[in-house]
Amino acid sequence: MDVNQKHSVLIVEDEIASLNLLASYFETEDYIVYKARDSSEAEAHIETKAISVILMDIKIPGKDGLELTREIRNKSDVGIILVTQKKDDIDKIVGLELGADDYVTKPYNPRELLVRVKNLIHRSQSRATAKQHSLEGSKYIVFPPWTLHLGRRLLQKEGQEDIQMTEGEFKLLTTLIQNSGSVLSRDQIMNQMQRRDWFPTDRTIDVLIARIRRKLEDDRLNPQYINTAHGTGYVFVAEAEYL
Repeated sequence: MDVNQKHSVLIVEDEIASLNLLASYFETEDYIVYKARDSSEAEAHIETKAISVILMDIKIPGKDGLELTREIRNKSDVGIILVTQKKDDIDKIVGLELGADDYVTKPYNPRELLVRVKNLIHRSQSRATAKQHSLEGSKYIVFPPWTLHLGRRLLQKEGQEDIQMTEGEFKLLTTLIQNSGSVLSRDQIMNQMQRRDWFPTDRTIDVLIARIRRKLEDDRLNPQYINTAHGTGYVFVAEAEYL
């Protein structure tokens, strides 16, 4: 089976001719294709379908592509490629800042678009696999002077007694470390931490962050490990090594 058959693309485009042409092209390449002509239809698909990549025109009815990108990125790591007009350089920059992975400019070559979608899916799979394997194959995460014992949920520092972490603290810290250098919104953190019997809230995340900082002796105003991205979320800023 071709790898493309495992993946789906949501095309958000209000020009019906362009939408159907693009949908037909990806269907020929064995993708599952979902179509939306405005933000409401797009949101309905996003809520109910498993989507690999969203290919979205910025100029759509309802919420525009930039606003929808921001909302999607707060909840999901799904790949997002924005379609812009040649003159819309500011929109391209803002879109990337809001969390889009790539952009194409109209008029585009469908073949180029296909390559970009394939590459984005490959990058997303590689990141997900690396995250999974980095914890599964490791006993410790080291970010000097701290060592995090994964099996026992202990923070260790030479010359200091081991510090026990709660399950929530441990899960939050490892989530941030696995996404080191990338700002995670509270929604993204909650989605990654959620269990069947425990549903963290915004307030829960903030309380856990405060506890972790105390244990790491991390100054909130001059952080070495966890930085606050005001109005967005949190980011782990130290170099970490898996052992």
